[in-house]
Amino acid sequence: MGKKQFAALPFQLDNSELRVMLITTRRKRRWSVPKGSPMRKKKPHCTAAAEAYEEAGLVGIIEKRPVGNFKHRKGKGERKRTISVDVFPMKVNGQERWWPEKGEREAIWVSAKTAARLVSKAQLRRLITRFAATRGNASSAVGEGSRS
Repeated sequence: MGKKQFAALPFQLDNSELRVMLITTRRKRRWSVPKGSPMRKKKPHCTAAAEAYEEAGLVGIIEKRPVGNFKHRKGKGERKRTISVDVFPMKVNGQERWWPEKGEREAIWVSAKTAARLVSKAQLRRLITRFAATRGNASSAVGEGSRS
């Protein structure tokens, strides 16, 4: 299998309803979550937070422990490989006016149920559904997180 990536699962509580931000992938324009490859001298959860900022301008508190992972296929033909993506919940406090990939992707806030329906990866769908079941009605205090 080989490579790893790290993703943020951006969320907010809106009148006790859990809302998730999805972004489109650049090439195929599929709905997904911000993700990227490991960054030198950055912990996995910090890499996920950096990707959320670069791809959607998001700032908030990211948890240090992943809520799960999903498999992602990258590349073409013989160069295609499977990548394991660890997903870290990120409680979003805001969105910057400018970010590095602004204009390259679409972004939407949707209910967790809609998010699970829109993403193409079955494992990510299950992860979002499971996360919503555990966090949806709670006050969602992000415990051991770090600011980004």
